[in-house]
Amino acid sequence: QVQVVESGGGSVQPGGSLRLSCAASGTIFDISTVGWYRQAPGKERELVAVIDSADGTDYADSVKGRFTISRDNPRGPVYLQMNSLKPEDTAVYYCSVRVRDSSSRCVDYWGQGTQVTVSS
Repeated sequence: QVQVVESGGGSVQPGGSLRLSCAASGTIFDISTVGWYRQAPGKERELVAVIDSADGTDYADSVKGRFTISRDNPRGPVYLQMNSLKPEDTAVYYCSVRVRDSSSRCVDYWGQGTQVTVSS
């Protein structure tokens, strides 16, 4: 089994910054991609940022230039640096880790989510 744990959420004023962290543990053969998603009340879950095994990254248009997804090594935590936060960034942020097994089958594991609130 694989466990995914997010941390780093909290409350911040507009224009502020937060850094989220996502750590995966357990039986992991290989990690394909790690994505950060968010879900605001009454809205569908949306992809915010993703990083692949070659450290390629992609972002939702709404966060480009403000958020950065990164990691120090392929098995280490994945970070989401969020700058210039806006009230519309308020949501529960989830990390999803796509694990590939020795047969190249992929399974997505999700964390429990961390709340980010941007308000004055």
